Amino acid sequence: MIEKTNEADSFEETVKKAMISQPMAGKTDEEIAATRDLAVAKLRQMGYEVVNTLFTDEWYSDEAMKERGVVQVPLCFLAKSLENMSLCHAAYFCKGWEDARGCKIEHEAAEAYGLEVLYGD
Repeated sequence: MIEKTNEADSFEETVKKAMISQPMAGKTDEEIAATRDLAVAKLRQMGYEVVNTLFTDEWYSDEAMKERGVVQVPLCFLAKSLENMSLCHAAYFCKGWEDARGCKIEHEAAEAYGLEVLYGD
């Protein structure tokens, strides 16, 4: 008996996923978006699907955080980022990551759990 394979399933298994870690403190929304756009383009060029780590939906608004009793907002964002890292084969670190506490923790996790670590210019 010959088993048929679903091409879509086969494609999904071979697509590598990557997350972007970038410093955001002290940067404008435009600067963050520009850096992220360059990183996304580079990762796509390398054949990666990019997993979102820029959380801008209502769940992460100041009001929603307050309603949920979130005391350490940056830690909430970091926790979600680490959760999304679990979906990835690689982590891409944008310039300046060494000076951002969340990026440093993401870097440590990526190395500790065997993700491919990539660096931006």
